[in-house]
Amino acid sequence: MAPQSHGTRTPLRATLSATFVLILAGLLFTANARLSGGEENRQPENFAELVRQEVDRGDDLLTEVEGLRSAVDTLSEGLATEVPALDPALDVSSGIEAGMTAVTGAGLRVQLEDAPTNRPQPPEIVPDDLVVHQQDLEGVINALWAGGAEAMTLQGERVTALTAFRCVGNVLSLHGRVYSPPYVVEAVGDPQRLQAALDASEPLSIYREYVAAVGLGYSVETRDTIDAPAYTGVLTLEHASVPAGTDVYR
Repeated sequence: MAPQSHGTRTPLRATLSATFVLILAGLLFTANARLSGGEENRQPENFAELVRQEVDRGDDLLTEVEGLRSAVDTLSEGLATEVPALDPALDVSSGIEAGMTAVTGAGLRVQLEDAPTNRPQPPEIVPDDLVVHQQDLEGVINALWAGGAEAMTLQGERVTALTAFRCVGNVLSLHGRVYSPPYVVEAVGDPQRLQAALDASEPLSIYREYVAAVGLGYSVETRDTIDAPAYTGVLTLEHASVPAGTDVYR
C-alpha cells in the first residue's frame, strides 16, 4: 500500500500555546475596544455638560445685565423729568442771599449828600471835594456787608452780588437808571453791629472828616422796619461757572 501524504503535525504544546495567545489577543482587543468606546462616549457627555453650564451662566449674566439696564433707564428718566427739591429753608436763604426774595426787618438807613454850594469853603478845597463819590458809597455798602447785613438797597433798589453802579460827577447810574443825591443805603441786620462796622470803616472815617470840613451830608438812622424788595432784573453770569462735579443741590 502506497504511503499517504499528511500535513506536518504541529506539536500539541505549540498548538495550545498558539491558541492561548490568540485567545488572549482577542480578549485584549475586545477590552481595548470597550475602553476606547467608553471614553468616546464619556468625552462628548462631559463637553456637552460643560457647554450647558456655560450657556446657563451666560443666560444668568444676560438676565443680570438686563436688570441693571432697566434700572439705569429708570434713573435716567427720573433725572430727565424731575428736579431735586431744595430744602425749604435753604431755598429761602439762597433767595435772600441772591436778592431774589423780598425781606423786611430792623436795620440802618444811611444817607449821603453833596455839600451845600453856598457855604464858604477853605481855599484849599476844590469843587470835587464837595460831592459824594463812588468810593464813598462803596465804603458804606462794604462796611454794612462786613457788619452782617442780610439784605441791602441803594436808592430803593436791591443790591446783589452782581450790582454795579457808577458815579459821574454827582450823578449815580444804577441798574440802567440815573439818580441824583441824596443817596440812601438801607440795610437789614443787627443795628448795633451795622453801626459798629460803619464806625470802624477807614474810608468812612476819611469821609466824615470832609463832613466836618466842608459840610458833606452824612446821617445814620436806626429803623425798626426796613423793606428790601426783590431784585427784578436778570442775574446773568458772564465769567463765573460752576466747577464740574459740583453738587449744586447739596
